[in-house]
Amino acid sequence: MTDPRTFAIVGAGLAGAKAAEALRVEGFDGRIVLLGTESHRPYERPPLSKGYLLGNADRDSAYVHPAEWYPEHRVELRVDTTVTEIDRRAHELVIGDGDRLAYDKLLLTTGATPRRLPVPGADLDGVYYLRDFGDSDRLKAAFRSGAAVVIVGAGWIGLETAAAARTAGAEVTVLETAELPLLRVLGREMATVFADLHRDHGVDLRFEVGVSAIQPTSDNPSSAGSVLLADGTEIAADAIVVGIGVTPNVELARSCGLNVDDGILVDSHLVSSDDDILAAGDVANAYHPLLCRQIRVEHWANALHQPEVAARTMLGEPASYDRLPYFFTDQYDLGMEYTGYTDPDGQEELVVRGDTAAREFIAFWLKDGRVTAAMNVNIWDVTEPIRDLIRSGAQVEASRLADPDVPLSGLSPSS
Repeated sequence: MTDPRTFAIVGAGLAGAKAAEALRVEGFDGRIVLLGTESHRPYERPPLSKGYLLGNADRDSAYVHPAEWYPEHRVELRVDTTVTEIDRRAHELVIGDGDRLAYDKLLLTTGATPRRLPVPGADLDGVYYLRDFGDSDRLKAAFRSGAAVVIVGAGWIGLETAAAARTAGAEVTVLETAELPLLRVLGREMATVFADLHRDHGVDLRFEVGVSAIQPTSDNPSSAGSVLLADGTEIAADAIVVGIGVTPNVELARSCGLNVDDGILVDSHLVSSDDDILAAGDVANAYHPLLCRQIRVEHWANALHQPEVAARTMLGEPASYDRLPYFFTDQYDLGMEYTGYTDPDGQEELVVRGDTAAREFIAFWLKDGRVTAAMNVNIWDVTEPIRDLIRSGAQVEASRLADPDVPLSGLSPSS
């Protein structure tokens, strides 16, 4: 007998699509409705600033499932659809066209939106953000040989787009309010590695600067032509990319009374303050049982794996999300994977194994002698032993961590 329940998923990105898949894998044979505002079927976002932007991957490679997967698995995919309200009392979603959809369980995978640059001229043509296929297509066209590209923000998106622009032959200037790129995330020594990387590839890095305005061209008042800095410096630009972080899309959750604080607050089972509503992916501020704190992670791995827990929870099965945060980046000839979580209070000890000048190393962050996070740069197949070491909570001598002759697999008590 078919399960009579309807499970609705709002947000048709990677997390939403993987949740629908997980529900079917777990044996749910009831109705699944997946609703998204974009006109595309669900796709992964990392290629937008990596392979797809560089022209090394085609659009089809970014899609989570082939188009036929959704009807074959009886997943009702509704694109170009905006949910305007969650009626918790009636257990219904209100759709933009006035339609109402009843649900038994609801999963919110609404993602996040790039922060807008709060200065005059930020809405001019030629100012770009990166969140969807269209954005990546526009950047790909703007990144041409000889073009002057200014990137505001030296976070991961800023640096990846800088690398793509330089690879395409553009002249690139990166503007950052901090002293170094990724300083708050990586600390001074590792941030310097990325600063040197981009300088070595001809990027003009300008730190501790603020943007006052985006100025139009002299012949077209609707088109951006330069960036005006707080100190009066003007930088000509054919294209301006803004990468200053994202804001979780919590409007639906907040308006229906769910607990919200830097995302939708959920427990380790991904359940919100309403037992029938869950959240996963960029929008979820989830309690992490290993880290013993709420944490919101804006990276691909969460959107990929949290839906498995959400699906099992929706089905009443025991499940808890305790995977360590993980993300990766590719910039020029540097490939990096980062595993774990460090509290950005500057109290961790940094230990390096390998050669930072050659950009082949592993960096470990320790607190009280225990590894809390690690970053492997151009060294591969070490994620699993790193993850085991962090999860073990074992105290490790810094000298052994730094010694490349000591196998990583031998540092964890469980190995």
